[in-house]
Amino acid sequence: MAWLCLALAGGALLALLVQLLRWRRADGDLTLLWAEKWGKKPEHELRGKVVWVTGASSGIGEELSYQLAKLGALLAISARREDELQRVKKKCLQISSLSENDILVLRLDLTDRSSHEAATNSVLKHFGKIDVLVNNGGRSQRSLFVDTNLDVYNAIIELNYLGTISLTKHVLNHMIQRKKGKIVTVSSVMGIMGAPLATGYCASKHALQGFFNSLRTELTDYPEISVIQICPGPVQSQIIQNVFTENLAKSSKINVLCCSFGGEARIFWTQLCLGSAVLAAQSIENSGDQSHKMPTDRCARLTLVSVANDVQEAWISDHPYLAVCYLWQYAPTWAWWLMNRMGKRRIQNFKSGIDADASYSRKKK
Repeated sequence: MAWLCLALAGGALLALLVQLLRWRRADGDLTLLWAEKWGKKPEHELRGKVVWVTGASSGIGEELSYQLAKLGALLAISARREDELQRVKKKCLQISSLSENDILVLRLDLTDRSSHEAATNSVLKHFGKIDVLVNNGGRSQRSLFVDTNLDVYNAIIELNYLGTISLTKHVLNHMIQRKKGKIVTVSSVMGIMGAPLATGYCASKHALQGFFNSLRTELTDYPEISVIQICPGPVQSQIIQNVFTENLAKSSKINVLCCSFGGEARIFWTQLCLGSAVLAAQSIENSGDQSHKMPTDRCARLTLVSVANDVQEAWISDHPYLAVCYLWQYAPTWAWWLMNRMGKRRIQNFKSGIDADASYSRKKK
């Protein structure tokens, strides 16, 4: 009997060590990575599905559009910049077997909530149904609370939170009629933890987490309607070039300048026009080198794995953010201590004009 107990204890210890090794090398939570290896494949689950992606003109939304096109999904792609959406559509057609009519370009401003019903009807008129809504539109933030006007917080909540749930409401009505569908929201690890320079952004993502966790409990009569939340950490994209800063006027000017120039010229002209005090312009974060962040295609792939397997909440990040997510979930006191240390370095980086996350993110090989 003693040998059996020792064998069971040894087996449990070995299993724990295996999980620790997996976790140390992980770029997503272990449930998600299990689903990636053993679960349903996006290639089988999403082919032929109608997927509406917001924020599709750049970053994660753009990459999701490309991967979905390769899978054979029918696409509605939305953002404010129609010219960029046309560029994305052109590439989708080049890399897939989709036809012109399989991709609908639909300009959408999430802050214009009065337009969301008409936009939803446009997608339904074109495809006849919406199988998956991917709420990916939104903007980040780089500013300290003490320096930031309150109207910035209003704008962040209006876009990231209210715009998202407004569109969801119209699409959900259709899914309830069909009794099936998937609501996918790209939140952030910042919706799980707190971090400096992003108080408003964190608040909007916490709001999304709370809203969709609550919405899921209201839909128990519709077991085929899934509510899925994606929480990425730092990802290679241009999100930092379109951030809210300490006031709305400055944020708008930075956005225009960032779209008008490239590379070092972008930073030079932003500083020239707005002055050296515009830390956010410097913290467009010398974004030429983003090798310490997760590749966008990897983030998009894990997102699609989450959608295919109905993973209710997926953490997609390298360490240390992934580790902090686990600490925040299971040992919040330690997480607060760690984030205070990481936060101080983040602010120092920001004030120095370098990527806020550069000094403690794991460098990609």
